[in-house]
Amino acid sequence: MKAFARFVVPCTCLLLFPGLVPMLAAKEKAPESVLLPVGEKLAADYSTQLHSLKTEIFSALPDLVEEKKVAYVQAHQAERAAESKLKAAQKQLGELGTAKALVGHAKGKWIGGADRGIRQAQDKLKAATTEAEREAARKELEKWQQNREDGLRALQERQTRLERAQAHETEWRAAVSQAKLDREASKQLTQEALARLGLNSWLSRNELDAKLVKAVLLQEATPRRLAAFAQQGDAEYALVESLLADSELMMRMLRADGAKQGHYAQAMHIYSTIQESRRPSDSDLLQRLALAISLEHAVPISQRNPKAQVDGPANVDPLKRYLQYADAFDNDELDPGFKDLSTWELRMVVNGHEPDETLVWGREMLRSYRPDHIHNPDYRWRYVGLVRTDVKYGSQHNKDDQAELQFFQNILMNGGVCGRRAFFGRFILRAFGVPTTKRPSRGHAALAHWTPDGWVVCLGGGWGSGWAGGPYNPDLNFLAITQARESGEAFLQVQRAQWVGDLLGEPRSLGLIGKDPAFWNGVALHQQRALIEAAAALPLAPVGEDLGEANESKNEVARVQVIVTEADQEIRRDEEGVIHIPAVACSTPTRSTRKIQFMDSRLGGKQLHYNRLGKAEAFEYQIDLPEAGRYALRARVATPSWKQQLSLRVNDAEHTQELPLPHTLGLWEETEALEVSLEQGRNLLRFSRDKDVRGLSIQDFTLTPLP
Repeated sequence: MKAFARFVVPCTCLLLFPGLVPMLAAKEKAPESVLLPVGEKLAADYSTQLHSLKTEIFSALPDLVEEKKVAYVQAHQAERAAESKLKAAQKQLGELGTAKALVGHAKGKWIGGADRGIRQAQDKLKAATTEAEREAARKELEKWQQNREDGLRALQERQTRLERAQAHETEWRAAVSQAKLDREASKQLTQEALARLGLNSWLSRNELDAKLVKAVLLQEATPRRLAAFAQQGDAEYALVESLLADSELMMRMLRADGAKQGHYAQAMHIYSTIQESRRPSDSDLLQRLALAISLEHAVPISQRNPKAQVDGPANVDPLKRYLQYADAFDNDELDPGFKDLSTWELRMVVNGHEPDETLVWGREMLRSYRPDHIHNPDYRWRYVGLVRTDVKYGSQHNKDDQAELQFFQNILMNGGVCGRRAFFGRFILRAFGVPTTKRPSRGHAALAHWTPDGWVVCLGGGWGSGWAGGPYNPDLNFLAITQARESGEAFLQVQRAQWVGDLLGEPRSLGLIGKDPAFWNGVALHQQRALIEAAAALPLAPVGEDLGEANESKNEVARVQVIVTEADQEIRRDEEGVIHIPAVACSTPTRSTRKIQFMDSRLGGKQLHYNRLGKAEAFEYQIDLPEAGRYALRARVATPSWKQQLSLRVNDAEHTQELPLPHTLGLWEETEALEVSLEQGRNLLRFSRDKDVRGLSIQDFTLTPLP
């Protein structure tokens, strides 16, 4: 191939990234996909390769007996009909539950609420001392009495509806049971019809894989786009050629669902840049990480900078993202499961809009402020438990977001409703290398994330009640893919069928029910279902469903009791007379409570955390001094929000003193000094907080003698 140095063609379909490659020297940009003669030749060559590969692949496809193919299609249609019949039967039976709920509502909330209102109005009437008060109480009493009458009428109507439903209960339950049996029988017939096609053996073989993945890549990338990239110069041409010659790399790309929007040349550009960096992907994990970033960032991901940072980078730099995660892994800052994630799973770690320095902050913040969430043995709440404990529900403080802070720092400071809380949950999971995706439902935002036992929905209803990120709608499609991918190499049978369908021009289908997938996509989906059933994979129940639109969970969360040793509680005086008081050296309480919790600290020893949830509680320290004196009191604290303080009462003082707490963004920082006067002998330092507070972590206090 002749050199391209004489061409200056910065084609706009090439996506350049800050920090990756120098800007091309041309001043004028050609319209998107405008090809020069050399580009036209390349596009023709790539098209010829694609056509040739398709011809070879189609000739190698198994001959399908038409009768068997028709039988398979008919079996699938019968299965769909059985599924529809089951849904209709379940809907009919659901009338019974609806009727019961309506009766319960009429008895409890409606009539019961009216009875409570009547009693309160009667009490007000008895206690009234003026005619105006009596008149207001009488009107309130009349309102509640009318409300009760309305409730009684509604109860009668609803009771009749319930009785009608109960009369059919046996019949409806039998219909559901029979429909389930019919559905399972139809599924079995479909699998048998599929087996008779004889495709299982063909899909298990890898002889065509090299041609198959190259053809699919050429088709998804399109010959024209590849040519537009390659025509820019020798380096770009070499990248495309090296990609098309590397069957193993193409296979790894396609097994991870390919480059975003088919931009394989840009993905290859990023991948080669990472390989040439100071941290080449020389281990299997780093190879997967590099490839995940290359595929996911093939279309630039916009970067969400602080609003005040008007000159911040427009897009996330893929190389910086790679280096950030590689360094974090080396420093043992990521989840233990990170090292075993697949390229496909890693794509859902590296695709955030946050700057890389915000990811670094997220890890540092949680290690300092709430280390208990990092070590939570319940993987469903690991890391993301911070939303439950510290991201306050409500939007009333969102107006206080600060322009110099990044979006997620503002959420930690000011809270939010379902959307902001779900966004923060996904961010903190990504910070620690845990795959996550959005999982909204109608009118509500939630998230789903990886665990070693499968994917779990957090802050929303369970699987089947919402959507998932990308093309995975409904969310059950996404769940099925995560379960099937656990089968490892066997999942290639699913993908081979999908790839054949792609080359034949079939629309990609992700779910069996609701529409008829084209032939090869239907084969793929039935193979996928067989893998899931063989593994007996079951979905995990959701967590935090009651927190979706609430500030505090009704469910009790288990707390790990940390053992505090005498060494952890040792109060000591150094050579300069400064008294050092570990935060866990308090005389009250002596162990963790719901409000005050002792935790292992990354600074060494233990730290005290004052939970924002629950009733206010004081904590105290007893200090013995050889003589009276004035001291400067300071505390080393981590605070996630602003405008917070700590009240201190010394001994029997009439008034408390206020120790302002700096807004540390959850990182360790020392407070300003507060002057206190202490007596000779034993002194009691009693700390307390107002009711409307945010969380606070304290490592220690110091008392420095004042002259």
